Amino acid sequence: MNQPFQSDEPARTDQVPEQVGHTREDLGRTVEALAAKADVREQAAHVKEQAADVKEQVKEHAAEVREQAAGAAAQAADWAREKAGQAAGLVKEKTPDPVLDKAVQAAAQVRRTAARAGHLAAERTPDEVGEKATSAAAAVRANRVPLLAGAAVLVAVLVLLRGRKRK
Repeated sequence: MNQPFQSDEPARTDQVPEQVGHTREDLGRTVEALAAKADVREQAAHVKEQAADVKEQVKEHAAEVREQAAGAAAQAADWAREKAGQAAGLVKEKTPDPVLDKAVQAAAQVRRTAARAGHLAAERTPDEVGEKATSAAAAVRANRVPLLAGAAVLVAVLVLLRGRKRK
């Protein structure tokens, strides 16, 4: 606040109204500042505004983090697919021909045995269960590629894990 006019010279009467005007302006600003500090509703509204701003910033940051995580997950999936393909290729390369021949023979025997078991199960299975099994088999046939891809990834992971244990 302004100090009252002090001077060694006697106060001039033409300066007094001017000083009173300045003092009133200062007093008005001070009263307004005090009123603003005392207005709890306005302060609450201001805090609410700030909270809304912070909330919006957090939402934006969360969206950015989600996008980054999705990108990282996509990269990891690509890497896993690449490594699974490499592992499958290595398995094919490293497997000796006699082992492959034995695997083909074993697979043929498993198919024959499974066919016999299937015929036997079909003869002894109630009709309702057979219908459900037929619809499940149709669903598997319809989604053959994703199932085979999943099986290939599983085999590749198992081969990688087995290789790491040997080291």
